[in-house]
Amino acid sequence: MKNDFEATGQLIADIGGTAFATSLSGALQEIAPFDYTVVFGYFGSERPLDLYDDFPSIKRKIFVEDYQEGPYLLDPFFLATTKPIESGLYRLRDLAPDRFYQGEYFRNYYVQTDLAEEIAFFINLPDAAVVVVSLMRAKKAFSVKECRDLNRYAPVVLAACQQHWSDLANNFGASAGGGELVKGAGSLELAFQKFGLGLLTPREKEVAEFTLKGHSAAAVGRILDISPGTVRIHRRNIYSKLRIRSQGELFSEFIDTLMEHSS
Repeated sequence: MKNDFEATGQLIADIGGTAFATSLSGALQEIAPFDYTVVFGYFGSERPLDLYDDFPSIKRKIFVEDYQEGPYLLDPFFLATTKPIESGLYRLRDLAPDRFYQGEYFRNYYVQTDLAEEIAFFINLPDAAVVVVSLMRAKKAFSVKECRDLNRYAPVVLAACQQHWSDLANNFGASAGGGELVKGAGSLELAFQKFGLGLLTPREKEVAEFTLKGHSAAAVGRILDISPGTVRIHRRNIYSKLRIRSQGELFSEFIDTLMEHSS
C-alpha cells in the first residue's frame, strides 16, 4: 500500500489544479478500494455539474448524461442537498425514502447502474453550493470498517474540497451577495409544477411528487398529514387523470415532462 501521507501530500499539492479530483480519488482508494468516482456540484435545484468522473464512456451515459437530464430530481443524494445537511460521509441507503428500492426511480433508472452500493462525502460550500463526492462499488457493499476508516479521513476530504471548489456557486449564477438561486427550467419546484399541469390538483401533485421520490403511502400520509387511505385515493385519481395504470408509467410521464420542458 502506498504511504497514506504521500497520497495526502499529493492531494494538498493539487488543490486548485486540474489533477485535484484524480488525486482525491486516488487517496480515497488507498483507504477502501471502489470501482468508480463521480463528483457532482449542486446548487439548490439547478441541473448538477459533473465536476469529475472516471466512468468508461458507456457507463458515463447512464451515470452522468442521463442523470443530468432529469432523474437527478429523484436522487436521494440530490434531495439531501436541498435541505440542511451536515458535511460528512453518508450511505445512500441511510438517506433513501422507505420504499426507495421498490420505487420507480430505482427500478427504471438506478438499477441500470449495476451498483452494489454508493456512499458519498457531502461538502457544504459558501453561498449554499454543495459538492458530493460519490464512491461506487459494483460487486459488494462497503464494510463497517471501511466506512469507519473513510470517516476518519473525512476532515481531510472536507477541508481540501472546500478550498478547491470554494467558488463553485458562481458557476450556477449565484448572486455575489448571498447565493440566491437563479431558477431555471430544470429546477425541482418548476418540474413538479409542470407535471400534470391542468390535470392534477395541488394535493395530487404533492402525492405524485413524494410517490416518485420513493415514499410509501404511510410515509406520504405522515408528510402531508393525511391518512394512508387518502393517499391511495389520490393515487387512483392521479392514475385516472393521467390515463396510466402503474407507478412505472407515472415515472415515465414525469421524465417525459422534464424532456419536453428542457428541449
